[in-house]
Amino acid sequence: MANAYKDTMNLPKTDFPMRGNLPENEPKRLAKWEEERLYWKVLEANKDGDPWVLHDGPPYANGPIHIGHAFNKILKDFVIKSKAQRGYYSPYIPGWDCHGQPIEHEVEKKLGTEKMRELPQSKVRELCREWAERFVDVQRDGFKRLGVNADWEHPYLTFLPNYEAGNVEVFKKMYLDGAVYRGRKPIHWCSHCHTALAEAEIEYGDEVSPAIFVRFEMTTMPAGLEAWEGKLDVAIWTTTPWTLPADDAVILHPDEAYVAVAYDGRAYIMAEALVEKLVEKFGWEDAEVVEGFKATGIELAGNRYKQPIFADQGEEGVFIYADYVTMEDGTGIVHTAPGHGVDDYLAGMKFDVPVIMPVDDDGRFYEGEGLGTGGPFSDMEVNEANPVIIEWLRERGMLILHEDINHSYPHCWRCHEPVIFRATNQWFVSMDDTGLREAASKAIEGEVEWIPAWASNRIGAMVADRPDWCISRQRSWGVPIPVFTCDKCGETVTTEATFDAVIELFYEQGADAWFTKRPSEYLPADTRCAHCGAGVDDISPEKDILDVWWESGVSHTSVCKHRESEGLHFPAEMYLEGSDQHRGWFQSSLLTSVGAYGVPPYKSVMHCGFTVDENGEKMSKSKGNGVDPADVMSNFGADVLRLWVSSADYSHDVSISDDILKQVSDAYRKFRNTLRNLLGNLDDFGQDKLVASWDDLEPIDKYVLAKSYALLRDCEAAYDAYKFQTVYRTCYDFVNELSSVYMDVTKDRLYSEAPDSPRRRAVQTVLVNVLEVLVRVLSPILSFTCDEVWEHYPEALRADGRPFSVQLAGWPVREDFVPALPADDGRADMEAFAVAMGVREVVTKALEEARGAKEVNKSQEARVVVTVPMDALTQVEAYDAAVSEELLFVSGVEIVGGSDYACEVLPAEGEKCPRCWNYRELGGNASHPAVCKRCGDALDAIGFEE
Repeated sequence: MANAYKDTMNLPKTDFPMRGNLPENEPKRLAKWEEERLYWKVLEANKDGDPWVLHDGPPYANGPIHIGHAFNKILKDFVIKSKAQRGYYSPYIPGWDCHGQPIEHEVEKKLGTEKMRELPQSKVRELCREWAERFVDVQRDGFKRLGVNADWEHPYLTFLPNYEAGNVEVFKKMYLDGAVYRGRKPIHWCSHCHTALAEAEIEYGDEVSPAIFVRFEMTTMPAGLEAWEGKLDVAIWTTTPWTLPADDAVILHPDEAYVAVAYDGRAYIMAEALVEKLVEKFGWEDAEVVEGFKATGIELAGNRYKQPIFADQGEEGVFIYADYVTMEDGTGIVHTAPGHGVDDYLAGMKFDVPVIMPVDDDGRFYEGEGLGTGGPFSDMEVNEANPVIIEWLRERGMLILHEDINHSYPHCWRCHEPVIFRATNQWFVSMDDTGLREAASKAIEGEVEWIPAWASNRIGAMVADRPDWCISRQRSWGVPIPVFTCDKCGETVTTEATFDAVIELFYEQGADAWFTKRPSEYLPADTRCAHCGAGVDDISPEKDILDVWWESGVSHTSVCKHRESEGLHFPAEMYLEGSDQHRGWFQSSLLTSVGAYGVPPYKSVMHCGFTVDENGEKMSKSKGNGVDPADVMSNFGADVLRLWVSSADYSHDVSISDDILKQVSDAYRKFRNTLRNLLGNLDDFGQDKLVASWDDLEPIDKYVLAKSYALLRDCEAAYDAYKFQTVYRTCYDFVNELSSVYMDVTKDRLYSEAPDSPRRRAVQTVLVNVLEVLVRVLSPILSFTCDEVWEHYPEALRADGRPFSVQLAGWPVREDFVPALPADDGRADMEAFAVAMGVREVVTKALEEARGAKEVNKSQEARVVVTVPMDALTQVEAYDAAVSEELLFVSGVEIVGGSDYACEVLPAEGEKCPRCWNYRELGGNASHPAVCKRCGDALDAIGFEE
């Protein structure tokens, strides 16, 4: 008979599978979304909503996507989908950075350097474009597999004519305003890549460098040291011996005191604060400070010394001063080559110190014998010259001490080789001539929301301290700097009319035309050199190209402004990229936008950290600790990867590994199984069976329904604040309690009551409300799974006009809850029942101990006497015994007052009902004497005959 009773139970029914088999099924769903044009249907549904634009920062089109790409793109998808579900019109145009040295380098590796040099620039650009197009396709497929909604058919690519023209539009505005200029200044130079680099293209790594102390012989005698004429030196310190051929000044601190130290028949000028330390370092046991001499840096300025390499030609250097000289290392006097350092250059400018540049594009000294060449080190590579120069100084008695130091040194972010500072003619954006620094700083502080808020300090400090922006690069693959040079006098030829002609040319034919057409073919016929009057046939186009950070930075114009007809606008609501973009894209976008239009290109900026392994170490091929998103999706599925992203605090570096993903996979199964149970228990439920009144719900039903609305409010606030980790944690905790408490507690009502029992329908009413909330609030995160759940809704819950995807279902609102929530949203009922939930914890612990002691097997076999503190007694006693028995999952409950919570477990009274397995009095229904009365009535309701 027990088996017959089993068939009378209301067991869950659903074809929603327990196992998601995500690696196999997600691609099918992607194909379905594409066929249904889901992205476009969402836009159509929200066409009357408020516009909200997240502008995509372009990844570099060079290689498959990595886990950092996936992390960033999924975060963006969370933002876009959560906004779209709230009714915002949120188009998302993905983009790719397609120009620049890395692609050019890959083509060079493929062709070989010699063959590359033989090809015309137009052919090199063609090959680079093909390379970029190939990896745009590769990366696009990778991003689509993540479940990211976007206009994948019409991305923005920085090599497209429309985009390239935007570069000139911004350049024109900033040039004519006076913010762009050509100058000869020291910049980071990569000898390997043969190009200038901006600060954003520099990465720092440890290097071992030679630090040397050298004596330069004085040619003037400071007052008080006349007796040392012919025997007086200035002691300097440098970590770049190779810059000595370009030396033409030494820098002192303006206010520090300097003295002369006598040793072995000569005197050496050095900072007083460092004398004791230096004498010990040099091993000068008998050294003494010369009496009668002490002077500040300001007082010593103007004195002269013999240039260390070219003294035999009469070359001299001069004493100058600057505040940045410290008393921590060296001698307090710094050798200076203004052509090899920004600080030295700026200091030298104040004293009219000339810029000497003896190093060529390959990082080798020019050949020759005089200042401006390598002299005795001609044609040597600068780093190879270091030991030779040191030995040369030693042989001439000029070297005081040589030691090696480990320090942080700038490297090229592309080839990872050390760079040098080198003065060359480059194009710059001035940070101060037109007030750009001040305007950008003002925008950072008061016009942009930074997420997290502390990020404003980071980018603010970078903008405050940065030098003028070097925007020219000596490469082939990029957008040319849109200016011309007069062939006759060498002056720059640039006017509003020439800019407009280039803009029109780029719109029509793209930047390639710059390299294949003569200026006379597209410039106005009356174009003239303002300096010498030369005509359009006597001017040449600039050969340098723009910095790729400039190119990506002007996307606010080339995308947001140019594609307004597609729903974009300027400024965008948000930019979202990695934390390194404070010195990269966030900054280049800000400077070009403020420089051209006077406003920032974004209303908010959100950054994410880097992805690291489970030990917090940076991922690299050499360490073998990388995680390939394609492998993750093949093993776990994209929704597990998306759930991992939501579980992390994205504002910091985020760890990922197989073990971490396995833990996330367990959490995913919890969500999936809970959603499956909800579907299964609603198989016979429809809108016509909803309980209409709040008062018809039992206390635990009210508790869960109120918590469901609280969950909705909390998730809504978390999405608004972009706190996806809070969404994850809030939903996970809710689902845990839902499955371990409510669905466990109400299982008896769901399975054993008559199908149309008001008590059973009350539970189902709660469950359908819970499902409607969960499937929507989780959809931006678990996009594949929630869409699958939506498709598996019971037939009776699929109302007419119901959208085909949950992504079109909108966001739940308070008015959607049935029954209607009370005025306080059910908080009073929820808070009151929380006391009973506390009692449950006490009883659950006591039952576990009883099971451990073999006193009971199942909780239904027990009855309990629960002691409750007097301040909680009234609240607990207010509930019917049936409510407490259901909540505690026991056959009987007695509540007594006391000083603290306690629970006594006793054997159940009555007999075990063969249908529901509860211990109750049997035979209450004459038609079914073998079961409890409740089960007998249920059997009558379904027409079951014994």
